[in-house]
Amino acid sequence: MIKFAGCFTLTLEKKFENLKKNLCNFESVAVAFSGGVDSTFLLKIAHEVLGDKAVALTAASVFIPRREINAAKNFCRAENIKQIIFEVDTLAVEGVKENPKNRCYLCKTALFKNFLRIANENNLACVVEGSNKDDEGDYRPGMQALTELKIKSPLRTAELYKSEIRELSRRLNLSTADKPSMACLATRFVYGETLTAEKLSQVEAAENFLWDAGFKQLRVRVHGNIARLEISPTEFEKILNLREEIIFNLKNYGFDYVTLDLQGYRVGSMNIGLK
Repeated sequence: MIKFAGCFTLTLEKKFENLKKNLCNFESVAVAFSGGVDSTFLLKIAHEVLGDKAVALTAASVFIPRREINAAKNFCRAENIKQIIFEVDTLAVEGVKENPKNRCYLCKTALFKNFLRIANENNLACVVEGSNKDDEGDYRPGMQALTELKIKSPLRTAELYKSEIRELSRRLNLSTADKPSMACLATRFVYGETLTAEKLSQVEAAENFLWDAGFKQLRVRVHGNIARLEISPTEFEKILNLREEIIFNLKNYGFDYVTLDLQGYRVGSMNIGLK
């Protein structure tokens, strides 16, 4: 049984209790599990509340970095949670590889239809996913897909924000409490640029290099043959110190130009200009 030392604010404690009560109402759940901050926290609580009736479903595709799949595997193994990993060819979904403005909607619809199918095959009552209250902002067409497919979002129902989920994760000693925010690799590309497995692999390799170099939060945004690096401004000095090494490696991965975005890392920068 999960217990906390110290005190919550009443609001956060109430939200946490509401989350557990909401999960208790489900006979069983399939948790869409990516290994990120939100889905890890949701899976942990769902397993605490429902035991073996909470199962992790993890989709493996060229849109998801392999290091994230491995992290998800390790968590389920350590927590003794049943995990079902399935391969999905996201680039084969009609319209996705053309990378239109509603790409996320097309992808999420196909992806969560697979989640629903697998949940049904394993006699799991419903599918839940880890979006939070912050996800109701910005441009997120994938949220429409969740609504249409009647996917449950317990963290949003409990009105939990990202900062609160991180705080609760710290109190649960989850290693993901301070994990950088992640997003699928397709978000690195300008809308309208054709997506290929090779391009996605190129971005994954570039970001892996930068993660391994010790950067805390980053994105490699792609504009044709240009890699635009979004790094926290607090790490600008570090990136300049590693300038030659970064240029050498990213050019080796196939980029002709390597640039630093002076605005630094920010969520949804590819959505600028969308109406």
